[in-house]
Amino acid sequence: MLRVMQNAKKRQQSLIAKRKTTDDHNEHLGTNKLVKKAKSGDANQERRRSPNPENKIADVSKPGLAEPKPAEPQSLVSALRDSWEMDSGFSSEASPPASGRSSPYLGAYLGACPTAVVALDCEMVGTGPGGRHSELARCSVLGYHGNVLYDKYVRPCRPVTDYRTRWSGIQRHHLQDAIPFAQAREEILGILKGKVVVGHSIYNDFEVLDVLHPGHMVRDTCTMRLLSRLAGFPSERCTSLKILATRLLNRKIQVGRRGHCSVEDALASLDLYKLVEGEWESERVQQCELKDDDLDKKHGHISDKLNA
Repeated sequence: MLRVMQNAKKRQQSLIAKRKTTDDHNEHLGTNKLVKKAKSGDANQERRRSPNPENKIADVSKPGLAEPKPAEPQSLVSALRDSWEMDSGFSSEASPPASGRSSPYLGAYLGACPTAVVALDCEMVGTGPGGRHSELARCSVLGYHGNVLYDKYVRPCRPVTDYRTRWSGIQRHHLQDAIPFAQAREEILGILKGKVVVGHSIYNDFEVLDVLHPGHMVRDTCTMRLLSRLAGFPSERCTSLKILATRLLNRKIQVGRRGHCSVEDALASLDLYKLVEGEWESERVQQCELKDDDLDKKHGHISDKLNA
C-alpha cells in the first residue's frame, strides 16, 4: 500500500514538471513572437520614415524609370550653379539647331539647362584715322537650340572711316537707323548675364563690347584643341571658323562678297561646341578639380608652416 502511494506521488510530480516545461516553452515562443513583431513594426515604421536606398536602386532597373544621377563634381558645378539657376527669360527655346545637333552633355556634367548657354558673334567697323580702331556695328546672340535671341545693328560712338564690308558685311545704310552703342551694350549684357557664352575668338567680341565675362563661363571654339585635332590640324593651332565649319560641319560660311553674317557665324560656333560638348565640359571639370587639389596642398603647406 505504501509503495503504491509512493508511485502515484512520483507520477504526479512528473506530470507537474512536464507541464511546467511545456508552459515555459510556450511562454518563450510567445515572447519571441512579440519581439519579432515589435522589430518588424519598427522596421516598417523606419522604412516609411526614410526610403531604403536598396529599394531605389532596385526600382531603377524597371523600364521607364530614370537612372539616379551620379554625384556631381563639386568644383565647377558649385561655382556655376548659383548663377545658372537664374531665370533666363528665354524658356521657349524649342526650335532645333540648324545642324540637327542637340547634346545632353552640358546638363550631365554641369547641371545646367540649355537656356544657360548662348552663342555670341559681333561684326566691327573701323573708326578713327585709317579705320584702325574697331567699334561694334552688329551683334547677334543665339540660344542653345539656334534660335535668335538678339540681332541688331549698332551705331558706333565715333564716325565710321572703314566699313570693312568684305569681312563685316556692314554697309552705310545698315547704320542709318541703328541703336546707340550704350543702349545695345546694356541689352546684350542683360542676355549674357549668368550664361555660358560660346563664340569663335570671342575675346575680340568681349573687347568691342567692353565686357569682362567670367572666364569659367566662356567657351572659345578657336582655342579648343580637340576641334583642331578633329579637323586634322595640330592641337596648338587656332583654326579659322570657316575652315572648322567646312571640315567638321560640312557647312560653307563666309562666302561671297557680302561679307560675314554674325547670325551664321554664331550658329557655326554653337554647333562646333555641341560637337565636342561632352569631352570639353568633362575636361574643364577635371582641370578645376586639379586646381582645387593644388590649392588644398598649398593651404596644407601653409598650415604646416604656421603650426611648426
